[in-house]
Amino acid sequence: MPAMKHISGDVLGEKLPNMAELGPHAFLDDFATSDDAEKPMTAGLFRLEAGEAVTYDYTYHEFKLIIDGEFHVTDDTGQTVTATKGDLFYFPKGSVITFSSPSYGVGYFCGQRGEGEA
Repeated sequence: MPAMKHISGDVLGEKLPNMAELGPHAFLDDFATSDDAEKPMTAGLFRLEAGEAVTYDYTYHEFKLIIDGEFHVTDDTGQTVTATKGDLFYFPKGSVITFSSPSYGVGYFCGQRGEGEA
């Protein structure tokens, strides 16, 4: 039987690396990835600070739970949501999502992808 995995420490206090391809105000880190080679899952944190909006093409399914701050989220259908702590999103594979924030926002994500494939 497989054993559970525990990531010890304060993952919420971790300094997130910059996502240079999205700009100097976007940060992301993968904290854990499953061992399932066929259908991997990766979890981590995404932070966006005030600045230009960033657009991301999802090549995988992802859930994102807003844990702090505020995001303005727009999909390619034109639907726009102002998201705050406690809001949950599902981004289907193939979604094109634009994120912005008037100050900052932090989201916990779990995506069906391998580590570093964001």
